[in-house]
Amino acid sequence: MSETTLPASGTAVAATAARPRPGVVLATLLTCQLMIVLDITVMNVALPRIQADLGFTAASLSWVMSSYTLVFGGLLLLGGRAGDLFGRKRMFVGGVLLFTVASLAGGLAGSAEWLIVARIAQGLGAAAAGPSTLALLTTTITEARARLRALALFSGMSSAGFAVGLILGGLLTEWLSWRAVLFINVPFGLVVAALAARFVVEPPRQRARLDLPGAVTGTVGVATLVYGFIRAAEAGWSDTLTLVSLIAGLVLLGAFLAVEVRTAEPLLPLRLFADRNRAAAYANFFLGPMAGMSMFFFLTQYLQDVRGMNALGTGFAFLPMALLVFALSRAIPRLLPRFGPKPVAIAGTLSMIAGVSWLTQLGTGTPYLTGVLGPMVLMGLGMGLAFSPLNVIIMGSVPARDAGAAGGVLQTMQQTGATLGLAILVTIFGAATRTATGSPHDVLVTGMTAAFIGSVVIACLTFVVALTFRRDADRAA
Repeated sequence: MSETTLPASGTAVAATAARPRPGVVLATLLTCQLMIVLDITVMNVALPRIQADLGFTAASLSWVMSSYTLVFGGLLLLGGRAGDLFGRKRMFVGGVLLFTVASLAGGLAGSAEWLIVARIAQGLGAAAAGPSTLALLTTTITEARARLRALALFSGMSSAGFAVGLILGGLLTEWLSWRAVLFINVPFGLVVAALAARFVVEPPRQRARLDLPGAVTGTVGVATLVYGFIRAAEAGWSDTLTLVSLIAGLVLLGAFLAVEVRTAEPLLPLRLFADRNRAAAYANFFLGPMAGMSMFFFLTQYLQDVRGMNALGTGFAFLPMALLVFALSRAIPRLLPRFGPKPVAIAGTLSMIAGVSWLTQLGTGTPYLTGVLGPMVLMGLGMGLAFSPLNVIIMGSVPARDAGAAGGVLQTMQQTGATLGLAILVTIFGAATRTATGSPHDVLVTGMTAAFIGSVVIACLTFVVALTFRRDADRAA
């Protein structure tokens, strides 16, 4: 045991070593990841009832979602590096407990301001636990085939979690209350924290100092940039605050990179991008969610506002896609050794392109079975195939000392890509609706199909990036 490991952690390691439970550890980490991802979409279908109960205005209601994603996306890099330095298990358990307490507080919210503060605290907890989740998975499960299965399940949990969030949100909102959407995190969070404290091994920590200049410029830069994207979706790209936020974010991120090049102990080791395959995988973790989030955001509105489904029906409409992603997460460990990550990723990106291209044909009377289910199946197939190889490429060969940072960058790419993509596509939607004619439903569908055309362009970029993987990515699998 490293001399930097705390005695308490040593006791936990000894206890765990005496009773190894890799299945319990994997289930614990995957449950945490599902909780974090669920909270990005689970409240979507509950927003109308939250607005009615707490008095949100139409403009401020978006902050129920944005306050969580802003803090989560802005602090992921810091959370990843802090886990490397201060203990991944400690950051994981602490983050889960903060997330759990914040969920309880949000469920008890009596005002709009109270709920926003609780969502910010949830984002803090998720940013602390998220990077350590992936780092603990890769450092705990070291046998090659078991790690491949674990990474595939992690990817499947992340991809399907968006759809599961809509299903769960619909169920809880219709049968109980929107508050149950937050309360459901409490028992799961307590169980995850308890199991992690007992069974998860604390990897040896590095004797190092936190890169404070990098922490400040990187965290504030990402948060400012994400805020600019969110603001753009609400106020447009010509809004002064939008432009100031985007420019300030880019300047701060430039300063962050300058700091990281010069510091001996960087928050973000730039050597992570020296490997061409890993750099390409990061690029697709940025681009893929940009294309995929449009499906969840716009199809949710289409099914409710145009097709007249309730919250519960809308959630279950996404069930086939979620089941497909979960099924693929079980098949990926057999597909990757046989074909390699590059062919699998190419097949996945092509399926995503086909699915979102199909959605550009939506009309006000498009039936679910013939016009919505098919694209969902193709998108589920695409996400399941396209993202699992990326986890393997990024985390399969990263040194243990950089596992937390690598996981933080991975999730930062996902979160920032989804936020940026949604801002761009909502802007396209708004421009199209302003010039559209016909009934209100016709106008909505015109805007949505324009946004899906934008998604097709982004999905095509993911295919181009997938073509750049070298064959040694296949050997690494």
